[in-house]
Amino acid sequence: MSFNPYKVIIRPVTTESVLELIESENKLVFLVDRRYNKQIIKRAVEELYDVKVEKVTTLILPGGKKKAYVKLSPEHSAIDVATEIGVF
Repeated sequence: MSFNPYKVIIRPVTTESVLELIESENKLVFLVDRRYNKQIIKRAVEELYDVKVEKVTTLILPGGKKKAYVKLSPEHSAIDVATEIGVF
């Protein structure tokens, strides 16, 4: 089975609190497919956006959706990636 990062990442989350995280903590936030774990999410983000991921934290929302907080390593800017994907 081939790996498809587009099946893992559903879409970026664009709320005011997420924009603050992007600026202050170098984190991006995505809605992701519930079936995938942190390692797969990390790999998908690294492949899609050509960045190095330091840490992934996930959260299951009350409606059943899964949110991933992705902290980028210091040499990559979350602001740059967010601009590239149209969050800013």
